Amino acid sequence: MMTRRITQLLIGLAMYGMSLAMFIRAGLGLDPWDVFHQGVSEKTGFSIGVVVIAVSFLVLLLWIPLRQMPGIGTIANAVLVGLFADLGLWLIPEFTHLGGQIAMLAGAVILNGIASACYIGARLGPGARDGLMTGLVRRTGWSVRLVRTGIEVVVLAVGFLLGGSVGVGTVVYALAIGPIVQVLLPKFMVPERAKATAPTDAVEAAPAA
Repeated sequence: MMTRRITQLLIGLAMYGMSLAMFIRAGLGLDPWDVFHQGVSEKTGFSIGVVVIAVSFLVLLLWIPLRQMPGIGTIANAVLVGLFADLGLWLIPEFTHLGGQIAMLAGAVILNGIASACYIGARLGPGARDGLMTGLVRRTGWSVRLVRTGIEVVVLAVGFLLGGSVGVGTVVYALAIGPIVQVLLPKFMVPERAKATAPTDAVEAAPAA
C-alpha cells in the first residue's frame, strides 16, 4: 500500500509541475499562486521552478505558529513541483496561435485536476499552501471558503502587481479545478488500512482443536 501511495504521490507532483508549465506556455493566465510565482520570477530573474520551491519553504515556516506538521508529501511537493515546472518549460514550446493556446490551457486544467487528485489521494501530507489554509481555518475558526479566498486574492493581487499573468486562464482554473478534483478524487483516494481483527474475535473464529 505504501508503495502505491508514494508512486501515486510522485506521479501526481510530476504532472502538477508539468501542468504549471503548460499554463505558462498557453499564455492565457495562471492560477492565483502561480501568478504570484511568475511575478516574483520576473522581478528576481530566478526560474519559476526555483521560485515555487523557495516560496513553498517560506510558507512552511508559517506552519510553525499554526502548529501544522508536514508529511512526506509536503516536502516532496515543495521540491518536485518546481523541478518539473522548469523541466516542462524546457520541453514545451511557446504557443502564439490562439487555437494552440486554448488547447494547451484546456490540457493544463485537466492535467492539473488529475495531478491534484493523485497527490491528495495518496494521503501523505498536504502541500505547503493547502496546509497554510487548513491551519488558518483550524486556528481562526473561519470557513475554508473565506480563508482560501482571502489568501488567493492577496497572492493574486501581489503577483499581478509584480507582473504575473492574469487572464481568461485564471478564471477558467478557478471555475473548473474544484469540480474536476471532486469527480476524480474518489478514483485516486487510497483506502485506509482496514482495522485489524481483535484477538478475541480471532480466538472465537478459530476452529476447535
